[in-house]
Amino acid sequence: MRVLNAAQMREADRFTIHEIGIPSIVLMENAGRQVVAAMEATFDDLAQRRVAVVSGRGNNGGDGFVVARTLLQREVEVSVFLIGRVADVRGDARQNLEILGRLGVTVVEIGNEQDWELHAPSITSSDLIVDAMFGTGLSEPLAGLFQTVVADINGSGVPVVAVDLPSGLSADTHELIGDCITASLTVTLAAPKLPLVLSPAETRCGDLVIADIGIPSAVIAEVEGPDIEVLAREDMRDLVEPRVADSHKGDYGRVLVVAGSLGKSGAAHLAGMGALRSGAGLVTIATPRSVLPMVAGLAAEYMTEPLRETREGHVAEDALDRVLELGADVIAVGPGLGAGPGTRHLVRGLLERSGVPLVLDADALNVLAEDPSEIRGRDGVDVIVTPHPGEMARLLDIPVDEVQRNRVAAARGFATAHQVYVVLKGYRTIVASPDGRVGINLTGNPGMATGGTGDVLTGMIAAWFAQLLDAEAACRLAVYLHGLAGDLSEADEGAHAMTAADLAGHLGDAILEVTARRSPPNQGRAS
Repeated sequence: MRVLNAAQMREADRFTIHEIGIPSIVLMENAGRQVVAAMEATFDDLAQRRVAVVSGRGNNGGDGFVVARTLLQREVEVSVFLIGRVADVRGDARQNLEILGRLGVTVVEIGNEQDWELHAPSITSSDLIVDAMFGTGLSEPLAGLFQTVVADINGSGVPVVAVDLPSGLSADTHELIGDCITASLTVTLAAPKLPLVLSPAETRCGDLVIADIGIPSAVIAEVEGPDIEVLAREDMRDLVEPRVADSHKGDYGRVLVVAGSLGKSGAAHLAGMGALRSGAGLVTIATPRSVLPMVAGLAAEYMTEPLRETREGHVAEDALDRVLELGADVIAVGPGLGAGPGTRHLVRGLLERSGVPLVLDADALNVLAEDPSEIRGRDGVDVIVTPHPGEMARLLDIPVDEVQRNRVAAARGFATAHQVYVVLKGYRTIVASPDGRVGINLTGNPGMATGGTGDVLTGMIAAWFAQLLDAEAACRLAVYLHGLAGDLSEADEGAHAMTAADLAGHLGDAILEVTARRSPPNQGRAS
């Protein structure tokens, strides 16, 4: 599901209207009716509410006029307010405004602060407000009358339904450019926009509904510009192939997990379980010799391989040759390894000599932070890195808060510069590919902020890579399922009590949800 900026949305509109031939007024009609459909699905008592529609002078205001007319057809009590003058309304918006007039609806003009003071009580005492003041065209902070309107609506405590975007947000950034409406529900038109899916702007959007207004999906997919997508359940479902009756474990990939050190045996175990619960046919954990009994005792399903170690219980420098001898379709390396010279030698050697794809996490990234240029994909050997924000900051040599302010740019920049796949973990995990494509994940919850969940994800990515033989698809599917398993775990255990093991235990349920064998849980964000 592609995320569009303002220019891309304008081009999608233009192409649909002028090249395909769907009139703009039809798109406006569809938009208004879809907003009402979303309102009916969200508010069971909509018919008993008094609704105030607050419109601007442009096309977003025209959508609001259609919303008002459609609500009237549903016999909902509606009042309509125009922030501006009727004489300034043009085009399709003007036509829908005039239709309201012919239906006997009085549209109240609010052209200045005095008008607002007079009519604001009628709006702020309603039961529901529809915000149709600005859509995707806003690029500057609100000021003057609009700033006052936004402040008073937000201060009223009345739930707000935003049409396309909460007024005051810019479609071109997830940052807050100024004051904006805080919505309970945002019904965005045709495609999601960046401020609706990334913090801090998305915190002002409430629940998100993506409305089909008649712009063909092919137009949205082909419009030129940044290629950013939201990971959608439908796309993930297509990646999970049913297993044939005569299959065997060799059909589903051999995953080697190189992980663990003295005191961190759990990281190796969790990565191994992530791989097993994601369908890998064979999983082997290679770990320092003294750690092996602990790792082996935690689960019977994976195999283990002892590696030569240092006095500190970390892998020794001569462990590389044995790892290369073991044979695997994908190697995941890093969780709990420690940052000693043996880890550095092992990771550098795998980047130089491995003939199979690599998933680098945790300490595998930390030992390369001094010279990230060593992290580079090679012809025929895909490399996936899975940093959390702190690790990403070390790799880029920038502050963590800068990474968090520019998560898409940070992940995409590293992916394209090093020709690797980047999974930037955290709230709204980002998957960036060497060609600049970006996926944003909406599953997951704060309960996943606990030790070991990243280790599970490392094993999952390796397992899905071994089955799909597609690095980007494996990253996206693993990230989506990881977050969904976290949502299912949170529903059972609560955000405070859930652990990484709980998440791993719900991976099977997550796969069943995606493959539609069970009803999906309410994720509270997008539909």
